Order: sequence, then structure tokens, then C-alpha cells
Amino acid sequence: MKALSHQLRSLSLAILLLAPALSFADTAMVKDGVLVNSAGMTLYTFDKDDAGKGKSVCNGPCATNWPPVATDGNVSGDYSVVTRDDGAKQLAYKGKPLYGWIKDAKPGDKTGDNFNNVWHVAKP
Repeated sequence: MKALSHQLRSLSLAILLLAPALSFADTAMVKDGVLVNSAGMTLYTFDKDDAGKGKSVCNGPCATNWPPVATDGNVSGDYSVVTRDDGAKQLAYKGKPLYGWIKDAKPGDKTGDNFNNVWHVAKP
């Protein structure tokens, strides 16, 4: 019973730590020259996404590590909406889908920048 209680506490802590990056509907704003979500977490773009097609190719395990920024579709200006393979709506900037990064622990972290030379901090 003690082990189960410890596992539940660990899971709860993990969920709380990920909550800012996993918003169900979010917005993006500029802070310190980069795009961030409503919790101040850095947003990223993926070179393999084709802005011209308005589609995300980051699915499955990729989307677990790089949570797509979900949106309710209420966007304007340089922001748009792409429909993911699962039908979910994802926020995009200038046609490029936006993502969080599971390893960013606090607002201002940019640990995913240039990851595998295909992930980059989203900039206005």
C-alpha cells in the first residue's frame, strides 16, 4: 500500500509539473523576443513541419515529448490553426505548428532550442 501511495504522489507531481505545457486551449505571446504560452513556457517549431501544408508531422511519442499547443480556434493575425491527425486543433504561427518541450521545467527555459538541429525556439 505504501508503494502505491508513493507512486500516486509521484504521478501527481509529474502532472502538476507538466500542466503549464499541456494546456487544453492556449494562446501565444511574445516575451523576451520569443513566443511563450500563457504560463510563460517557451514555444518551439519543428523543421519537419511544412508551413505551406499547415500540418503537424509530430505525432505519437514525438507529441508526448513536444506537446502541441492546443487552441480553441479563436486566432487572428499571424496565428492560425492546423488540424492534427487525431482531429485536435493546434496553434500555429505563420503556418508553423507550435509546441512545448517536456524538459523545460520553468518559464524562460529554452532547453529544446536546436534539439537534434530540427527544433527551434519560436520567434516573432
